[in-house]
Amino acid sequence: MPFNRPIPEAKPRTKLSSGMGALVEAEKLMQIALLLPSAAFIGWLAGAWADSRLHQHWIGIAGVIFGGISGLVYVVRLAVASASNSTNGAGTGGPNEKENGKTKP
Repeated sequence: MPFNRPIPEAKPRTKLSSGMGALVEAEKLMQIALLLPSAAFIGWLAGAWADSRLHQHWIGIAGVIFGGISGLVYVVRLAVASASNSTNGAGTGGPNEKENGKTKP
């Protein structure tokens, strides 16, 4: 007996939902692009403030480095999460998302 493919239960996407999905993805990419320079700037501000309070000159540079590294770590985490959500075709990827009638652990 030949194998018959079951009828897929997923409804085809409407133009509205695909347009909103594109806007959400664009917002995620914009967040990635703005996060790294803003983290370095905030680190520089904190370092400059600490420089003026502690009368040192190296803390501003350390603040820029720390802000850049922390921003880079966050950007990489965000990019990996975004890539995994787009490759598996899942919705939000949240912990309450149901799969085959069962909740994910």
